[in-house]
Amino acid sequence: MRAERARMILVTGMSGVGKSTVLAALNQRGIDTVDTDEGNWIEDVDGEPLWNIPRMAALLGRHTDRPLVVQGTVANQGQLYHRFDAVVLLTAPQTVILERLQSRTSSDYGKSPAERLKVEQEISDVEPLLRAGATHVIDASAALGDVVAAVELILHGDDDVSAVDAKH
Repeated sequence: MRAERARMILVTGMSGVGKSTVLAALNQRGIDTVDTDEGNWIEDVDGEPLWNIPRMAALLGRHTDRPLVVQGTVANQGQLYHRFDAVVLLTAPQTVILERLQSRTSSDYGKSPAERLKVEQEISDVEPLLRAGATHVIDASAALGDVVAAVELILHGDDDVSAVDAKH
């Protein structure tokens, strides 16, 4: 009898939406997480940060009996969507994202006027692409506990996350 693989999901979204915060909270709950912004998951290809596909495929191909949440937003992530049980887009109103970028202490990205304009443009251009590939969309302007609980429900295969899930 072949053992069933534990679920793996991708949490994606724009800068400042709260992906790393959600990942940290899930990790505190004992859930295995990988933040692809950390470590050697991303490589620079002609100035574009992209996942190292062989490394990511090896991560996703490992046999595990524990669920896994991967966080990241890169242009080539769609190449691996078929390896995830769910692709969860965290989204928030632009004003919320810009406020979070301005007040966060973990990174200076998004604080300069030029970077804020770039973020606004990416929300307009990139988020619709992420939304189109997502299996679930969660309003990350909700309370952190509610967002984390919704992601955890999706991770465990419970699709009854209608309180914060805008897509199904």
